[in-house]
Amino acid sequence: MPTQLPISDNQSSLADGLLSAGCIKFGEFTLKSGLKSPIYIDLRRIITYPKLLEQIGAAYLPILANLKFDRIAGLPYAAIPIATAISLQGGYPMIYPRKEVKTYGTKAEIEGDFNAGETIAVIDDLATTGGSKFEAIEKLTGVGLKVKDIVVLVDRQSGARESLEQAGYAMHAVLTITQLLDYYESTGKVEKDKIEETRKFLVQTG
Repeated sequence: MPTQLPISDNQSSLADGLLSAGCIKFGEFTLKSGLKSPIYIDLRRIITYPKLLEQIGAAYLPILANLKFDRIAGLPYAAIPIATAISLQGGYPMIYPRKEVKTYGTKAEIEGDFNAGETIAVIDDLATTGGSKFEAIEKLTGVGLKVKDIVVLVDRQSGARESLEQAGYAMHAVLTITQLLDYYESTGKVEKDKIEETRKFLVQTG
């Protein structure tokens, strides 16, 4: 993993919060793919920590301030509370694509008000390969919306940025896995051997 710029005070506070809330864990975990991983990132836990959720929402705002869009779309399920926190703090109208289309009532694929032709900034929690982002983008563009930018909290640096860029989208991340590992190592918050093991795993699977 390439060395990156040191993280700011706001980012380091966020990195500490994610670690103490158990959103980032080090140990041995079996992933959905069956692979054994020395790190596990579970950002669904943030809903239990209102202050952390508020801090996470605020961390997206400087990135969003530089983008042009009409609404934000939180991806289900982990990013919906994050997008809500961003909406409340930034005043951005929010929508979200449903994971399962309703079979009754309005049978909506997208929840919330929008107009065809509007530009949407997609909000997600984690970027790994980019697969789930493409599914969501397809639902949004399928109802006449435009997508240019995807903003995530943590880029796992496993190919999502590259695959999205190849398809013509720009991905922005509040934090990268490299920044987090460098910070935890330099502050001694996580044992050096666990950091090394994680770096090796990410290089092998990246």
